[in-house]
Amino acid sequence: MNKADLNPDRPRLTAEHIYEQMGVSSGLWNLGVQVLEELKDRFRAIDETAEVNQLKVLGAMQKNRISAEHFTGSTGYGYNDAGRDGLERVYADVFHTGDALVRSQITCGTHALSLALSANLRPGDEMISISGKPYDTLEEVIGIRPSRGSLAEYGITYRQVELKRDGGFDFEAVRQSIGPKTRLAAIQRSKGYLTRPSLSVEQIGEAIRFVKTLRPDLLVMVDNCYGEFVDRLEPSDYGADMTVGSLIKNPGGGLAPMGGYIAGTKECVENCAVRLTSPGLGREVGASLQVNRSFYQGLFLAPTVTAGALKGAIFAANLFGRFGYRCIPDGSEKRNDIIQAIEFGTPEGLISFCEGIQAAAPVDSYVTPEPWAMPGYDSDVIMAAGAFIQGSSIELSADGPLHAPYAAYFQGGLTFEHAKYGILKAAQRMVQKGLIRI
Repeated sequence: MNKADLNPDRPRLTAEHIYEQMGVSSGLWNLGVQVLEELKDRFRAIDETAEVNQLKVLGAMQKNRISAEHFTGSTGYGYNDAGRDGLERVYADVFHTGDALVRSQITCGTHALSLALSANLRPGDEMISISGKPYDTLEEVIGIRPSRGSLAEYGITYRQVELKRDGGFDFEAVRQSIGPKTRLAAIQRSKGYLTRPSLSVEQIGEAIRFVKTLRPDLLVMVDNCYGEFVDRLEPSDYGADMTVGSLIKNPGGGLAPMGGYIAGTKECVENCAVRLTSPGLGREVGASLQVNRSFYQGLFLAPTVTAGALKGAIFAANLFGRFGYRCIPDGSEKRNDIIQAIEFGTPEGLISFCEGIQAAAPVDSYVTPEPWAMPGYDSDVIMAAGAFIQGSSIELSADGPLHAPYAAYFQGGLTFEHAKYGILKAAQRMVQKGLIRI
């Protein structure tokens, strides 16, 4: 034994002691230990899926002979950007699609979805959402809430088919809703600001097959945000014409500083490239500047980063379920994305939870989040996001609209260890405010 180990003045470096120093009580720490002990088998299965996805990404990079020259960026028009073009081939191989558009010029997930829709719909066309109400920020894109430049202003109509009470697709209602002007069916994998279950890739695959049986020419677009690498297959493996997401969520691995992707058929992706830039220019332009390395390395890390976030979501559901809060999904259900919804029932519960998440951040931990009228939303929203990349929801974050049922939507954590600390810190904040008793 090292003599230093016998020194009573030596600082203690146990995890429990450090957690206590950082504001988490020993009682809450011990409860967390109990929860984790029960999750060992589930976490092992998540690691196995991460390994499969890691090999899938690695294989795509090797197939496309990625080398150091692909990390060099371009300026100006961005002609002959080998790194940008190589990355798009890698994405197409990872998602098993005919093509992909992966660009820093796509500003966020909403922009990627708006681009996919506006590029492939024409005046007089109709789109239908077969997974119910879309995410709040898409309402203005579609024109559900009137907004300048919406699809509705260009003569594109919209209908939606609600999911069944059990969260599954209502196929008979879908059949009745598809008409001669219907051009595109949209599916949102994640729950958004709803407390419905997120959709599994198997459910989405069944819906795609059903729609294509009715109308083989009908386009199917899947909003894949928060779902990438949660399973071993993606919606594109089931025949989605476009699978769409953000690089500051799962596929960016926490390193991508901005950007979005659209993976799909060659025709759909080419339409998106033309819409993003200009007719006649398409995908040939668009400087990558100095982000190629981050895009490649982020994608390489994405399977294991997503696995950590997934573990964090499961840990949160199991911990807060013990406190009596409704968690969607609950602690035992299969996971289809990295988002964990927790219904607090009161504004105080939602706000306190987000305060705890913010206090656990590596960036701006001293800031107290407050509800505000965030652009694109129809109510005040509170957001906790002390992130290295602004708005990155693969990093530890939580948010929610200030209306009933006052649900927090927790996601992210570049490492499980950070996600775990954030969850315990949020619980501790609620203990301090008398909202939770251990």
